[in-house]
Amino acid sequence: MKAVKIYQAGGPEQLIYQDVPTPDIKEGWSLVKIKGFGINHSEIFTREGKSPSVQFPRILGIECVGEVVQSSTPALAVGQKVVSIMGEMGRAFDGSYAEYVLLPNEQIYPVHTDLDWTTLAAIPETYYTAFGSLQQLRIEPQDRVLVRGAGSGVGIAFAQLLKAQFPHIELHGSTRNPAKAARLQAVGFDGVITEVDGKLQTDQNYDKILELVGPATLRDSFSHINEHGIVCNTGQLGNVWGVNDFDPIVELKNNSYLTAFYSGNVSQAKLDEMFDYIRQFNVKILIERVFTLEQVSEAHRFLQSADGFGKVVVVNE
Repeated sequence: MKAVKIYQAGGPEQLIYQDVPTPDIKEGWSLVKIKGFGINHSEIFTREGKSPSVQFPRILGIECVGEVVQSSTPALAVGQKVVSIMGEMGRAFDGSYAEYVLLPNEQIYPVHTDLDWTTLAAIPETYYTAFGSLQQLRIEPQDRVLVRGAGSGVGIAFAQLLKAQFPHIELHGSTRNPAKAARLQAVGFDGVITEVDGKLQTDQNYDKILELVGPATLRDSFSHINEHGIVCNTGQLGNVWGVNDFDPIVELKNNSYLTAFYSGNVSQAKLDEMFDYIRQFNVKILIERVFTLEQVSEAHRFLQSADGFGKVVVVNE
């Protein structure tokens, strides 16, 4: 089969498109023919050598959509449409940057949808993360909402999920690049706030804040939350993995709340709930660029460039 393999940390040029053996099925695992997958920032971090637990060589890729080809369990029928997210795929074992992937049975989730493969490929990790964050924030129609890192795939997915249910809610997004303001407004953000050196260039406060930049800007988000407001830390786009010397008594305002969502906690029930939500509210699935498997390195370059915006997917033809 064709796959994209990395042998050492570095730039996109380290992602090598080549022939590799198709995995053999084993007990407790199933073989999935990959129809598509999204490119994620965590895969870029891993490619750059920022995931110490990942040993090279490795086929990266933490999510995929596809069909079951062979299975060690009757619960996964051949031809069943499935998705898979996280669970050490592309980290402890080879992932989705390939034509086929061997996955643990408990990490394969059947889906029943009429969405085409390209659209479906944009959903699993990105929309699952955005949907879980949306639930954590307990949003009300009257809330003023801010997304930090709004131009990311999760940020734009969150906007689609939120506006589908609450079309008139006030939604703001932050970005380090003011040139992206018009594009953010075009995908549903009512206002765009510029970030400079991790600080929002505004004195406005918000009822709910989705923090996708992460620990790098979390303290600044605390300073912009209203009483009874919620900050949900979901992403780590700022390349900082923790908050040092954090004192919640001092740094959190009275009657404000910090929560988090981790997309590694995946369940069939939560995925089904997400797809039901997408159907019920006719959620738009926005895709910025589509690449082929052979173009994975180009997809990485695009996502890291100044033009990088929204969800990037790879589709196997």
